[in-house]
Amino acid sequence: MDLFADKVGVVCGANQFTYAQFGERCEKLAGALARHGIEPGDRVAWLSLNTHKLLEGYFGIPQARAIAMPMNVRLSPAEMVEILNHSGAKMLIFERDFAPLVEGFRRDCPEIARYVGADDATGADLTYEELLASAKPERADIFSIDENSIAELFYTSGSTGAPKGVALSHRTLYLHALSVALLMHDAETAVDLHTIPLFHANGRGHPQASTLLGVRQVMVRRFDPSRVFALIHEHRATEMAVVPTMANALLNCPTSGDFDLTSMRDIQIGGAAASPELIERMSGLFPNALCVAGYGLTETAPVLCFARPKEPVAADDPGRFIRQAKTGWPVVGATLRVVDVHGNDVPKDGKSIGEILAMGDHVMEGYFREEGATRAAMSGPWLHTGDMAVWDSDGWVTIVDRSKEIIISGGENISSLEIEKAIYAHPAVFECAVVAAPDPKWGEVPVAILVLKPNQKLSEPELIEFLSQRVGRFKLPKRIEFREEPLPKTGTGKIRKMSLREKFWEGYAKRVHG
Repeated sequence: MDLFADKVGVVCGANQFTYAQFGERCEKLAGALARHGIEPGDRVAWLSLNTHKLLEGYFGIPQARAIAMPMNVRLSPAEMVEILNHSGAKMLIFERDFAPLVEGFRRDCPEIARYVGADDATGADLTYEELLASAKPERADIFSIDENSIAELFYTSGSTGAPKGVALSHRTLYLHALSVALLMHDAETAVDLHTIPLFHANGRGHPQASTLLGVRQVMVRRFDPSRVFALIHEHRATEMAVVPTMANALLNCPTSGDFDLTSMRDIQIGGAAASPELIERMSGLFPNALCVAGYGLTETAPVLCFARPKEPVAADDPGRFIRQAKTGWPVVGATLRVVDVHGNDVPKDGKSIGEILAMGDHVMEGYFREEGATRAAMSGPWLHTGDMAVWDSDGWVTIVDRSKEIIISGGENISSLEIEKAIYAHPAVFECAVVAAPDPKWGEVPVAILVLKPNQKLSEPELIEFLSQRVGRFKLPKRIEFREEPLPKTGTGKIRKMSLREKFWEGYAKRVHG
């Protein structure tokens, strides 16, 4: 932060801070935590939307040798209590939006010793600014910190099961930051828009990389398409990361034409598979941006792959959007394999399906207080991702599904993602999910659940006719449900396919077992 001391580093609403000011606030936080009983290794939980204060926590808490633990604000109170108790958090910093939960936390989370209001939240022992004022800036002696000690703890979104605490070390984080920094262009003019919630594995891994390079960082407190457009226009933002549901919301926002979006030059789409049509439409909305898919997990800090071009791409290249929608090829610091059930590499033919294994600097230290789950996820240095993919001779990886979401119908493996991409190609579809439902003849069959765009109409026969031109007949959904309300999502915008799937299987169990 000394290198960019006078440069505006963080913008949050009406507030802005130079990197010198931002660094001083982080150092004050580090000193204050020790004064208020936080010891090395203690967990400091944070319940907040994207703000400069939460960003300060990413640096101040590890400087105090404590562990930063941003929490998913969309979890239920019961889930939050479970995570707070599992982690043994000693302090909770929270915004006023979450003040009504504190009374329950005080009753149900006995290990939390101090409650800090990030703003004027009721129920706090002191405010965040009072916490900072209680100490002088205290710069950490980084050479005295064990780089393999835990710096951050992220609980997974629970999209595929109960949340688990992913432990990331100082070493993992700084090497990941260096890797992400290599993906950024013209840092001296870059403006990073923090669109992804920072409680999600560093909001795609940008905070440390952008700080390392002295990039201006603009906080998006809550994702709203019109607000995002306004911030791009106002701050000439150049970089952002979104999940496909966010990209879809941007594309369908009627105010996009009211703003100058030409400054945007790098857009990463991750968190779920992106279709070539989505990449193409985003490239049309942001005409000067390279829009590519990316891939990673909370367990990998998170970035593993980006579908960035390996050579210059011609604007009239008809295959570019297909390539830019692939999962991509590994970033520096990550090594991937695609293996069969016996752990052998599948052929690099772009057709043979296997599970992605990941190894390298970005992989977690393990699941916090879950030795059994850690052993189940790791084979030596290799992390089992649970993502099924194909790869080719050039090293490009393309995910076809989650291992738990592959639909096995009549002995055929059907990719739910392949069907979803075909459905998303229909101009009337706003969002969709394909899940497996039980079937007495085929074992499982694909079921599609759709939400249409406003004022659009689409019948089941029309959709089946549309899909029959894009996927094999055995892959066609055997049932289609149209919904008015948005599909359920995790805190990072992923569609909760497991909860959609449960409805079909619960009913099946009742019919089978009486």
